[in-house]
Parts: sequence; C-alpha cells; structure tokens
Amino acid sequence: MSSNTDFALAVEDLSVSFDGFKAIDDLTLYIDRNELRVIIGPNGAGKTTLLDLICGKTRATSGSIKFRNTELTKMAEHKRVRLGIGRKFQTPSIYENLSVFQNLEVSFPKGRSVFGALAFRCDEEVKAKVQAVAGDIGLAGKLRAEAGLLSHGQKQWLEIGMLLMQEPELLMLDEPIAGMSARERELTADLLRRICRNRAVIVIEHDMDFVKQIAHKVTVMHQGKILAEGPMEKVQADPKVIDVYLGH
Repeated sequence: MSSNTDFALAVEDLSVSFDGFKAIDDLTLYIDRNELRVIIGPNGAGKTTLLDLICGKTRATSGSIKFRNTELTKMAEHKRVRLGIGRKFQTPSIYENLSVFQNLEVSFPKGRSVFGALAFRCDEEVKAKVQAVAGDIGLAGKLRAEAGLLSHGQKQWLEIGMLLMQEPELLMLDEPIAGMSARERELTADLLRRICRNRAVIVIEHDMDFVKQIAHKVTVMHQGKILAEGPMEKVQADPKVIDVYLGH
C-alpha cells in the first residue's frame, strides 16, 4: 500500500454518532490527487454526512481525516477552506443581484490580512482569473449578465466557478446535476472532467448514466459503511450493490 502522503485525502476509521445512531461507521477511504470519485448509495447511507465531516460542518466522533497529510478532525471549517477544500451544497448560493463577473470577483481570496483586503483592487490578476474560470464553466459570454437571470444549470456552474476562484485542491459536489436539462448534464460532465485535471473531485450522485460518464472510481455507501468500491463496471456487477441499491 502506498503511504498516506500520496493521497489528496485519507479518511481512516471515521465514525460519527447522532444520539447513539452511527451515521458513519468506521469508514476508510482514500482519494488520489487528480481523481474524480463518485459516491453513490441509497438515501440515508451517510453520503452527505461524509462530506460534512470532511469540510468541518460536522465533527467526527472518532477516526482521522487527512488532507494532503494534514489532520483535519479538530480544525475549524474556515481553516479547511483556506487549506484548499471547496464544497458545493445541493442548492446554489450565488449573489442573484450581482453580475456573473462580480460573483466570481468577490470569490477571489483577498489576502489574509485586513490591510490586504483594504488595499485590494480588481487588478489584472483577478480579471485574468475571472476570465479563465468563466471559460472553464462555459459562462465567458455571460460575464455582464445578472446572475439571477441565468438558467438553473448556469447558476450551478457559476457556483462551481466561485469555488474554482479559490483554487481548491479538493472540490466536493452534492448532486450537481439535479434539475438540469439533458444538454446541461452533458456540459456538466465535460466541466467535471476538465476540472479534475489539477485537483481531486468528489461527487455525490444518483443518476447512474451520469456516474458512468464521469467517474474514475465509484464508492458505494450503505448504512454508514463502504459496501463496494472500484470502476463502475465492477461495482454495477456486484451482487451486494444490486441487492441494496441498484436493484430498486
């Protein structure tokens, strides 16, 4: 086995209990750098709770979460963001009354000190970054548009763009294609394949056709544990997975 330092994320023996119920039960998971991992499983399997534990929204009862070999379990949520962990929730949180450009611009990390923030101007570096990210998310032609007027899919891409402005090394997305049109789903698959080239990406998804298009590796969760893991073809053929999840 390779050492933990080789992984973008190493989760070991992780558990969390809510009122005696083990939502995550002694779970171990390794994500490589530049890997796009999809987590699937029935409702209540613990998928979203796992992301909550990684980003710091929920505190682990026991176990270890290492991001690029730094232990996270006792670290505050905002410090994890600074380390390079980005998380997108199911409902998009964008500034509806600002333009696409402004949404991306305000997401740029503005120095770490108060003086850095005061002295900050929308300089060439930020403009270049906004242009690059807008290109990545397919909104280069919409920079002046008010964010509230975008389609549902474009709002989702904008929110991914707001995270990309912070150059995360681990990006976590919870059901990114919910409510999207067929065309928007195709474009989102392209987007996810592009953005995992220099970072690890974890996606929670229910749509199996979409999972097949994007996943390097699939992890199937059930009752807070990992039921199966591997390429989609292998996981799909696993009798346990068919029984618990895909058979329904």
